[in-house]
Amino acid sequence: MKRTLRNIYLVSVYLFLYVPILILIIFSFNDTKYSTNWQGFTLKWYFQLVTDEPLRESFVNSLIIALSSSIIATILGTLGALAFYRYRFIGRKVMYTFIYIVMMSPDIVMGISLLMFFITIGMATGAFTLLLAHITFCLPFVVVTVYSRISGFDRNIIDVAKDLGASELQMFRHIMMPMLMPAIIAGWLLSFSLSLDDVVVSFFTTGPAFEIMPLKIYSMVRLGIKPEINALSAVMFLLSLITVSVAHLVTKENR
Repeated sequence: MKRTLRNIYLVSVYLFLYVPILILIIFSFNDTKYSTNWQGFTLKWYFQLVTDEPLRESFVNSLIIALSSSIIATILGTLGALAFYRYRFIGRKVMYTFIYIVMMSPDIVMGISLLMFFITIGMATGAFTLLLAHITFCLPFVVVTVYSRISGFDRNIIDVAKDLGASELQMFRHIMMPMLMPAIIAGWLLSFSLSLDDVVVSFFTTGPAFEIMPLKIYSMVRLGIKPEINALSAVMFLLSLITVSVAHLVTKENR
């Protein structure tokens, strides 16, 4: 009886989470523009995404920001995780705690704080400030992902490598990197997904001359729900699902 109730509860939770997304995807194939009634199957809204110049431009901007911020955040986050693991310095635990604080901070707080920081230093908002903002909120996820894997290593491996004459660079290249690669790839994929989907922080830290896909969707929705918005949202959901699934497969431990 308890098992049945537990299964019903789990099914209800998943239905609540994914039924709205399923409805959105279904109506992205609806052959009508201004009605929520089903009028037939069509792919024209997806073809319209390809021919719409503003949508293509915003999508390319999103890819550029997501790729750039995820690569930079992955490099800095990996080096940060190695520093937390290898070295003991004053304030180490406090600094690592601040990593979690940034992760748990509401997006609205981070967006406003970054905007105030850019205004204070006299930096005009645009593509560069948006890139800095995305690096900021992606960086903690990479640090935590890489550090969680490296903390399970046997520290004697490093000592053995040093005893055998390996330099710091050789030890990092031939020993640490192969073992950390799954976590590094997972951190990059998570960063890419977070950057590609972000709305709140991007809203405060970008300028009017540089528009990305999530903000484009937000501005289109304010004028009403249209089938091309459903198609665009379905594509964004598919990209996020693929990146998160690959990240999960990469970090999954072999038995």
